[in-house]
Amino acid sequence: MAAPSSQSGVHVLDRIRLSPPPSDSAQEPALPLTFFDAAWLFTGPVERLFFFRHPDPASTLPLLRSSLSVALRRFYPLAGTIRPQAPILCSYTRGADALTLVVAESDSPDDFDRLVARSPRDLTGIRPLVPQLPPPGDDGAFALAAVQVTVFPGRGLCLGVSVHHAACDDASTMHFVRTWATAGRLGLESDDGSEDATLPPPPVMDRSLVADPDDLRGKTLAGMARLAPPPPPPPQQQEEKTLMVMASFLLLRHQIDRIKEGAAAKADAKASSFVAASALAWVCLLKSGSTGVAGAERSHMLFSAECRSRLTPPLPAEYFGNCLRPCFVEATTADLLSGNTADGVAAAASAIGSAIRDMEQGVLEGAEGWLGRVLSVLPERPMSVGGSPRHGVYEATDFGWGRPARVEMVSVEKTPGTVALADSPEGDGGIELGVVLPPDAMDAFASCFANALGATI
Repeated sequence: MAAPSSQSGVHVLDRIRLSPPPSDSAQEPALPLTFFDAAWLFTGPVERLFFFRHPDPASTLPLLRSSLSVALRRFYPLAGTIRPQAPILCSYTRGADALTLVVAESDSPDDFDRLVARSPRDLTGIRPLVPQLPPPGDDGAFALAAVQVTVFPGRGLCLGVSVHHAACDDASTMHFVRTWATAGRLGLESDDGSEDATLPPPPVMDRSLVADPDDLRGKTLAGMARLAPPPPPPPQQQEEKTLMVMASFLLLRHQIDRIKEGAAAKADAKASSFVAASALAWVCLLKSGSTGVAGAERSHMLFSAECRSRLTPPLPAEYFGNCLRPCFVEATTADLLSGNTADGVAAAASAIGSAIRDMEQGVLEGAEGWLGRVLSVLPERPMSVGGSPRHGVYEATDFGWGRPARVEMVSVEKTPGTVALADSPEGDGGIELGVVLPPDAMDAFASCFANALGATI
């Protein structure tokens, strides 16, 4: 057991190195990075928090640990590392690698209700709940995942999951979390494979399914090598962070349908729920001054599009890794900032829908230029999207004590102008939007959001 420590309202009780139970093979195979993975090498982890109400949260710890072991048996790469030297591989070595599980306790249990509220919450009280990946080794190898369970005695618990984006995308991460939750809900502690019939389908680890006849992987790695980030400044030189708050906004089913109708009238094409929610977020971020460049004639949006079902042949839904491509959207700023917010949202939805339709005509078209195009648009402060309602972060994470009270993608803080999308906690077909902004900008965003939906604040 590690020595207890504390940080800003959280008391760390233990740090556990958890290894996957042995499989039938002599050694779990290393996974090569595909061109989809290579683009994320110099990014960081996607960080998500799941808050659950529970009268005796400490009693859940043995089950969480044993069911996590069951999930790791299938998702063994998450206990491993990536070594950036050629050949770049995602590998797990028995006896050497392990996933870090932090067990912590809140010093302020009464904060739980405030943390699960939708209203703005200071991020300084949220950051200590996020698991940090261990520092890289001497050879540059970096860990791929970490988990933290923080108990709020008498109130509930927060389960934090951090997964480096170079290991896999959000679809694979939520496949892992869904497997873990199912094992917990069923009380599975077996590590001999006998649980296979009751868990979700296993991940597909075969990276050879991603065809790369034009060596996009090599070209992407060459481009990324020229962009290797400098080391962070010493702690004393780091600037103090601006006060940031996180808030959640619920978009109801009938409100989504109303946005779709407005978009269809403008573009004569159907809009998806993703398009409707993203359009509303884009306009409200622009009106709050949180994205875009003041005075620019054009505004930009950048998001990752799921490619598993769009490739030829398609990849299995359970494919483990990254399978995303950037999708680029731009629109006339004046159209988005129309005096009538609903008209601006309709214009945004029309632009997003058009970009998606163009992308689907050739999902890998222009892949060699994706990196350069992303870099060229960043100075324009594009709006971006994290997560997806399709991942079912509320529906899929019942460990046996009900749906989460709140799910937050905290890592959107690292990319200004990003909104996190998730399914509705009510399971009613709505969408939840998560935003991190300075307080004044959050007030402006909330005002725009309410105005667009014809509500009062």
